Amino acid sequence: MVVTSRSRSTLTLNQQALLNNPSSVDTSVFYVGVDVGTGSARAAVVDNTGSILALAERPINRQELKPDYITQSTTEIWDAISYCVKSSVRDAGVDPAQILGIGFDATCSLVAVNSKDDSPFAVGPDFQNPDQDVILWMDHRAVTETDEINATGDKCLKYVGGTMSIEMELPKMKWLKNNLPSEKFKQAKFYDLADFLTHRATGSEARSYCSTTCKQGFLPPGVEGSKHGWSKEFLETINMPELVEDNFKRLGGAPGLGGQWLSAGDTVGPLSEKAAEELGLTTSTYVGSGVIDAYAGWVGTVAAQTDIDIPALVEREESKKGMDKSAGRLAAVAGTSTCHIALSKDPIFVEGVWGPYRDVIAPGFWLAEGGQSCTGALLAHVLNTHPAYSELARLADQSNVSKFDYLNSRLEALTRQRGSRSVVALAKHLFFYGDYHGNRSPIADPRMKAAIVGQSMDTSVDDLAVTYLGACEFIAQQTRQIVEKMEKSGHNLSSIFMSGGQCRNGLLMRLLADCTGLPIIIPRYIDAAVVFGAALLGAVAAKDAIKSKSRSRSSSFKLPSSLVNKPLDLATAQKDLASPYTAPSATASTTNMSAIAHSSGGFPFPMTPAKEATLDEEDSEGEEQTISFGSNKTTQKDVSEKIKDLKIQEAKKNQEPGEELWNVMVKLSGGGKVVVPCPEDNPDRVLLNAKYKIFLDQAETQQKYRELVDGVEIALAKKTKA
Repeated sequence: MVVTSRSRSTLTLNQQALLNNPSSVDTSVFYVGVDVGTGSARAAVVDNTGSILALAERPINRQELKPDYITQSTTEIWDAISYCVKSSVRDAGVDPAQILGIGFDATCSLVAVNSKDDSPFAVGPDFQNPDQDVILWMDHRAVTETDEINATGDKCLKYVGGTMSIEMELPKMKWLKNNLPSEKFKQAKFYDLADFLTHRATGSEARSYCSTTCKQGFLPPGVEGSKHGWSKEFLETINMPELVEDNFKRLGGAPGLGGQWLSAGDTVGPLSEKAAEELGLTTSTYVGSGVIDAYAGWVGTVAAQTDIDIPALVEREESKKGMDKSAGRLAAVAGTSTCHIALSKDPIFVEGVWGPYRDVIAPGFWLAEGGQSCTGALLAHVLNTHPAYSELARLADQSNVSKFDYLNSRLEALTRQRGSRSVVALAKHLFFYGDYHGNRSPIADPRMKAAIVGQSMDTSVDDLAVTYLGACEFIAQQTRQIVEKMEKSGHNLSSIFMSGGQCRNGLLMRLLADCTGLPIIIPRYIDAAVVFGAALLGAVAAKDAIKSKSRSRSSSFKLPSSLVNKPLDLATAQKDLASPYTAPSATASTTNMSAIAHSSGGFPFPMTPAKEATLDEEDSEGEEQTISFGSNKTTQKDVSEKIKDLKIQEAKKNQEPGEELWNVMVKLSGGGKVVVPCPEDNPDRVLLNAKYKIFLDQAETQQKYRELVDGVEIALAKKTKA
């Protein structure tokens, strides 16, 4: 058997310690991450070495009853989450009592519930259907409302790139106000989807700085003179006085007025009994404040070590500490769309880039978010609409490779056949501008569309391959546009940390490196970086599963009734939960460090739960309370020792803001591979630089053409009225 050596950077700090001393790292404590994307819900179980032990996925539907009206159901989403959590925990072979923390992330979609009983609130266009209670982020119904909000010029718009996007949530609330009877609208209460999930899990009305600051026009206290986050004057100006009533109750309240706002991973509270039952966990599991899915991708990637030293990264970070080390590491979270997130210690304003947002990750730090509305969806569209798509599918299937891998190989073959200098040169006369779904950054114009110059009547697979190359180039060139805009405004970017399935596309990664001139870091978990980031939020909150200074001796947690006094038959459970959606798609580490640890001793806790577990104080001298499993004193002693080893304790008063989250990220993130850009004088980079100028001209020309035609239409309309 041949054993290949591994770079130090592919291991987490815990895994390195575990290799050196198998007893040095506790592998009996676990965390769950939950990620709700546009098309599916996922859950992953992560151990204390950062290894993903199991991952489950289930699709969720989206309804588009008319163009630009896209809705989902919180009932379906929560059912999918429950399935995935139960499935992943059982597939991992973990006792639910060992899950100490859970974190949630979700798309930045608007949830409406009835304020009296939290039941689903219909958001239309069919207002009789309460199953449609989520307005998806990509819903573009609120065109007029977005324009009206932006026309105010309010100071909060300064913190969303100058104008509020149609994809944000305040325009969606205003649309509901404009299309519902007044009394009906007043019955609604609003959440960002991630905040709804933590509410559903705990019953708490706590909101996250991430969701409200990024998508709802909230300014953290102290920013621009804000006292309570929400602006009464602004909401009344846009004719939304209902949101001001009862101290902003429909928005979750406000800081200083009874509301609670949290940064990423801050503890919301323990699972409620109902949620614990539904998720198959216990009320000892603590919930970390959730984030928008892209921000979970940031959490899950930017603390990774790299296979090789990156001079720019080392030079810029050697004098920094804690969370500040992440400044300059741009996270590109790629899926249907791509979000580009960068942290800074001071506020940096970038026209057309959302933010800066304070406190969303850690108190006092600011984040900016650029984005492309259409990347994964763009590549899918290019393939699906080309006449040669069926032939591509057949050829890829025959070759037993993905369609993208087949196209990449086809491009290499074409390079040889045509005597081209390189793959990039194959598309030298194809000028592809791909804003099919509008522009999020940095133009911030939802009216932008696609434009392709250089197409012929060729309908072959070869033509599809070159068109696909043009689409990949567009994604990379637009990323450069966003990077340059951010750097011109004051960001000092050293690298791009990617996540998502697009990381597997070597052609796209090479184009991103050569267009931006920045090294691209590909994480340990390609497909699972976002759900992994959510689990890290749970790991931060897990400290409150063992601290007890604010608890009385009588506090307790309970196992779900379905598990009490019933042995956990893992084989049967896995068989019962068999599903095509439970197969892990994460790119797991070559060496499963958890398996090494588990093989030496199995589970430290009995697999048959006690009837009830309580929290007992060790003594009266202020030491932490620890989790007690019934009257089993031996088990309790083992648990106490494990918890002491973990050192998941209350943050020290002298800790820097965000230090606890950063330490968890560094401890568990592992390493990443690096794609280094070619030298500046490389012919491909010279060609891409020239085509970048054409790319910029295409965007500017489209706006000029539209303005010219709109001017004619306005003149004609005035003439007709006269």
